[in-house]
Amino acid sequence: MSLGIQIRRFEVGPLMTNCYVIWDPSSLQAMVVDPGAADRAVLSIIEKENLSVTLIVNTHAHVDHVGGNRWLQEATGAPIALHEKEKTLLEQMEVQAAVFNYPCDSSPDPSRWLQEGDELTLSGNRFRVLHTPGHSPGSVSLHTEGVALVGDTLFAGSIGRSDLPGGSHAELIHAIQTKLLVLEEETRILPGHGPETTVSREKRFNPFF
Repeated sequence: MSLGIQIRRFEVGPLMTNCYVIWDPSSLQAMVVDPGAADRAVLSIIEKENLSVTLIVNTHAHVDHVGGNRWLQEATGAPIALHEKEKTLLEQMEVQAAVFNYPCDSSPDPSRWLQEGDELTLSGNRFRVLHTPGHSPGSVSLHTEGVALVGDTLFAGSIGRSDLPGGSHAELIHAIQTKLLVLEEETRILPGHGPETTVSREKRFNPFF
């Protein structure tokens, strides 16, 4: 794992979304990926470890991944980063919340629009942005040494939905095959729901490949 970063997973919100707090133990700089809902446990680890959150990253803008954006930004002051192709979904957050009966506040605007090949830095640790559309038009994954945070693109033994507005099964399969399954075999796959897996496990056992 890149330079000894620490990662903690929290299941948040009614759809049990995986929210990840990632930090560098030497600098105590942190970023939070997919704060899907306000959850005291997330703030507790930030306070317990005395972390400074420098960035909030959304892998995509479905309400269960962005529902805690405002809450977390107000608590930490951190800016939000999201792929620009998710802008419409983010603007429709209240509509999504009504459809899924998902309690949340509207999200602040992102301060940074992510693109394929961008790098996010956490002290000396670099996270490469991979555009992995299919579940939604602007879904992204974050790859650093030994770890990939993949949102709802790939799951242990399964793949993300592609039947929601803006989804595409063909794009989803292509993104997984060309961006994720080409990573090193023992790369940990940290998905948006459910348990983690590895590239090698999914190449061997995922029924979609």
